[in-house]
Amino acid sequence: MIGVSPDSVESHQQFKKKNALPYRLLADEGHRLADAFGIWKEKSLYGQKYMGVERTTVIIDQKGRVARIFPKVQIPGHVQEVEQSVRDLGL
Repeated sequence: MIGVSPDSVESHQQFKKKNALPYRLLADEGHRLADAFGIWKEKSLYGQKYMGVERTTVIIDQKGRVARIFPKVQIPGHVQEVEQSVRDLGL
């Protein structure tokens, strides 16, 4: 598992340490990967528009192909949904 966001490398290091994450975090500071996956989108908060990442999970198979995409991720129950999908896909 790899986490990716447009936050800085330093921010990722602090977040990983604070949350004791067991996986790697990659900094997509120019949001090129987010653009490629189509998840760099206009968002709105309190009526203010801004650009940001739409939280998404992508499962990539052993051959490097996208096997499943979970757009607009909602945290509750998501881990279990992804784990079940990985089992269903035989990954």
